[in-house]
Amino acid sequence: MKKPTSIKLERAEAIDKPGADSVTAITSATPAEHELIVRNQRFDRNHRTPRWWHSNDPVATAWYNSVSASLPRGEAFFIDTMRMFRDQVPPKIAAEMKAFTTQEINHTREHVAFNRLVADHGYNVESIDQGIQSMLALTEGRPKEFNLAITIALEHFAAMISHHLLADPRYLEGADPIAADIWRWHATEEIEHKGITYDVWLYATKDWSRWKRYRVKTMIAMLITKKYFGNRIRDAIGLLEQDGFSRSKAKWKLYAFLWWKPGMMRRMFFEWAKILMPGYHPWNLDDRELINKADSPYADAVLPAE
Repeated sequence: MKKPTSIKLERAEAIDKPGADSVTAITSATPAEHELIVRNQRFDRNHRTPRWWHSNDPVATAWYNSVSASLPRGEAFFIDTMRMFRDQVPPKIAAEMKAFTTQEINHTREHVAFNRLVADHGYNVESIDQGIQSMLALTEGRPKEFNLAITIALEHFAAMISHHLLADPRYLEGADPIAADIWRWHATEEIEHKGITYDVWLYATKDWSRWKRYRVKTMIAMLITKKYFGNRIRDAIGLLEQDGFSRSKAKWKLYAFLWWKPGMMRRMFFEWAKILMPGYHPWNLDDRELINKADSPYADAVLPAE
């Protein structure tokens, strides 16, 4: 395994000022001493996860499989979007963008491998990938700031899920140990880089009025969260149908899993709503202690770097 590399940034002194029409004086909420660490984890390719790898529970397994199947193409979109803004940000922010890109490339690689294991159990996950491709095709020809706002919304959703996965061990309790390590590792880096897309957004929209910036960000957050979350439910139900569940039973069990027990979606609702508030920044919630709590070499799971 390659030794982790880190990038430490001095935060911009001035990005946005409440009550002002141009970006001139607000400090980013990203902690000044915060570091991004690139962990080039490669999990055991020879390990075969069980079909119902999460607690022998087809419902929990279907939900996480649905999310995983959506990630490779989605993260490629995030990378492509961020690269459009490399010349619009200060060098230190550009360096952090590079670390973000490397983290996302690593996530894509590992989830592609994980999705192959899911497919090996006979699940059709290709249709999920195609659905993501169709959704992202709608962004073609749109302003790059539009695509960045989509990235912000989805990274906000990812950061919330990651917070709960690391803060409450019950969410991965009973899961296959290698699969659980993949999700914890991914969650660690999602929390770690959760502020970079928003910091880039503030630079990219520095000539916009505060009202325009708020309106575009919130409208896209509502639309894309509804679309993405709805598709994840649809695809998880489809995976349960492949396990022999009727559509009505699959829907009932999945909703119970998401909203009742363990109920992650119910617990996340007010956290998600913070993106709709004036003054929103991902690092308004400083949960760096979860990074330290979860960060480890994952020695039992890692293979030597190729």
